[in-house]
Order: sequence, then structure tokens, then C-alpha cells
Amino acid sequence: MTTTVHVAPGEGAHHVLLDGDHVAKTAVADGTRGFEVFEVVSRPGPPVPPHRAPWTAVLYLVEGRVTAHVDGTAYDVAPGAVLVLPAGRPATFEPGPDGARFVAVTWGDRAGAFFADMARSLPLERAASIRVEDVLAVTGRHGVVLDAP
Repeated sequence: MTTTVHVAPGEGAHHVLLDGDHVAKTAVADGTRGFEVFEVVSRPGPPVPPHRAPWTAVLYLVEGRVTAHVDGTAYDVAPGAVLVLPAGRPATFEPGPDGARFVAVTWGDRAGAFFADMARSLPLERAASIRVEDVLAVTGRHGVVLDAP
């Protein structure tokens, strides 16, 4: 049985990654596949590397703009828009010049563990010294596959 959960603004585990702060708001497991909810505050900058995640994600853009590429199709995502990133499909996104803030809902319980591992293993203060091998070690542990740009 699912219980009521309330997470106040600003609360949640912060996983600071190169592409922004992924705040884990809650995870729900109710006898089905379950899901996780994140608030993502993404800084302006280069796009995240093209990748395929083993979970489906639904993004709801709250502020800013995002250019997303999913399966070779570009999407201009504006506030109030929803974008579904299917599991196993190549995807990347680039925040606009002012960054972006969105809510991400992911199926299952794997995305939070991935974000936590990335933040712990590849801390932002080490960004200049992170090697491709370091990234591949983390992505490999979670079934995330990086694609060639």
C-alpha cells in the first residue's frame, strides 16, 4: 500500500552533476513497477552526452528552455511542455542560456541510484580531471549506455 508523502520545497537528496542539481523528491513502490520524482535545476552549458537509459522518463518543464534530441528528432521544450524519453532510446538535452528547471518522473527505482553514484563518484569539483573511463565505469554499473555524439 502506498503511503502519503509530502516533501517541502528545497527538501530532498541533492545529487549535483555536471548538467545540474538532481533533487530526489520521492520514490514510490506500490506493488507495481513504481516510480521516482526529481526536481532538476540545469545550468546553461553544453548538452549532456547522447545516452540510452534503461528507464523511461517524463519531463515537465517548469522554467527556462531545453532543446532535446530523442531518436534523432529535435524538440524545443518550453515551460508547461511535457517530453517523454523512452527507455533504451538515444537522447540528449541542452538547457537554454538561462538554464532550466523541470520535474522528471522515472519508471522503476534505478535513476536515483544512478544520479547518487554519479554525484559521489564524479563530483563537480573534479570536473576538469574526470576521464571517460570514470564516466563509463558509473554508467556501466547502472545500464546507461553512452552513444557517440
